[in-house]
Amino acid sequence: MLSRVANALYWMSRYIERADNVARFMDVNHHLLLDLPVGANEQWEPLVVVTGDNKAFKKRYDSASRENVIHFLTFDTENPNSIRASLRAARENARSVREIISTDMWTQLNKVYLQVEDVARAPRNYDAPHEFFESIRAGSAMFAGVTDTTMTHGAGWQFMRLGRLLERADKTTRILDVKYFILLPDIADVGSPYDNLQWAALLRSASAFEMYRQRHGRIAPNRVVQFLLLDRQFPRAVAFCLTKANESLHLITGSPLGTFQNPAERQLGALQSEMAYGDADDIIASGLHEFIDQFQVRLNRCGIAIRDTFFAMRSIRDAAAETRGRDMMTSQGQYQ
Repeated sequence: MLSRVANALYWMSRYIERADNVARFMDVNHHLLLDLPVGANEQWEPLVVVTGDNKAFKKRYDSASRENVIHFLTFDTENPNSIRASLRAARENARSVREIISTDMWTQLNKVYLQVEDVARAPRNYDAPHEFFESIRAGSAMFAGVTDTTMTHGAGWQFMRLGRLLERADKTTRILDVKYFILLPDIADVGSPYDNLQWAALLRSASAFEMYRQRHGRIAPNRVVQFLLLDRQFPRAVAFCLTKANESLHLITGSPLGTFQNPAERQLGALQSEMAYGDADDIIASGLHEFIDQFQVRLNRCGIAIRDTFFAMRSIRDAAAETRGRDMMTSQGQYQ
């Protein structure tokens, strides 16, 4: 597969997942605000902070009001991580590989893209954003379903799954980090019904509430962290995403699981193994926010390694040298 095609499929999938997840934690904040005590201050700035775009936001907006934050994260095309910008980038990547993807995929992506464009041009209703964000989530889920049922599950599909799962792992940690930034009015509220409402809203933002209750019953912070970070069966849990992403990476390269032939396989495999043996109590004791920050740094390094391994332009001389080096390592391993 051409690196250009692989790159477009990978990023198309990441951008669609990014739009979906931004809609998710925008929606969870909306629901948290509905449960605020009378007279409590609304908090929208944490959403900008957890996306990592707070510096860009402060350069162009004078306050983190409801209107400013919703516009910045949803419709602002100068913010490359907004829902509108992400879907626009996904559509451009899809257009460049139109002959590779199915007609149903192209139609569904256009449907979601045009829906957002229509809302962006019309007067926006900031008082009832739930229906809009829910439609983004539904459109993204439908695209994933159409992709799985209409596209051959070859290398191109694996690149799409790899991108989607890495983006999902990143955004699940950011959704969890929203709870860290939305501070309670008093330490006495920890463990209170209000605190439980926040954890429940967070689970719902990851479509995890019902599955969590089936697994753990009552809501407890350490169990929520365990479920969203370390669960091996829930499809939005970080450990699950990394496991499946690692499988896709090895299916692309053909190397056996548990081995590596390039930096991408080494870094993603190491991160996946650490999450597989992680413990929620240890993570909380060492600092959940600090753990998430470090995880996101390492996940970004995995993304860079994937780019350098599969998508970056390399000279024929460098590619040949890499192949010779890999062949030498293989031959040496056969004689050891």
